[in-house]
Amino acid sequence: MAASYDFNHVGISIPDLDAAIAWYCDVLGFALISGPHDVDFEQPRTGEQARDVLGHDFKRMRMAHLATPNGVGIELFQLIDPPHEPKGTTVEYWRSGIFHLCLTHKDIEGLTRRIVDHGGRQLSKIWVERPPSTEYKMVYCADPFGTVIEIYTHSYREMQGGRRAE
Repeated sequence: MAASYDFNHVGISIPDLDAAIAWYCDVLGFALISGPHDVDFEQPRTGEQARDVLGHDFKRMRMAHLATPNGVGIELFQLIDPPHEPKGTTVEYWRSGIFHLCLTHKDIEGLTRRIVDHGGRQLSKIWVERPPSTEYKMVYCADPFGTVIEIYTHSYREMQGGRRAE
């Protein structure tokens, strides 16, 4: 049976909502589509919903909704109570769950420089994916808040389709 859904959004926990909105909009060209909003556990419906999803310890957060240029949603969460706990600087690929998000951008070198110039980090060198062709490339970076961002020069299907294990 064929799937009949699209990828909708990803949620990212960050320490400073206003700074993250500015960074994702200015550096990556995302658009703010809603928020920022305060969510408190005592609010009818939204607070109750957040507490149901996040657990009984949830008390307060700020959040905003952004969209990538191709319409995928990015939900930013600044946890206030309980407070945000930053990640370490290590890419925790061995832990369960999502450890990075990936963007597609033809000018991988330019976007990598832009990320670094605006407080992010380049975590790996830019790798050529299909030598001897230099057209397909990837790199790992991080935003200033610790979220790992991979960049591909081509769509996922183009990068991974028809590849053989080496």
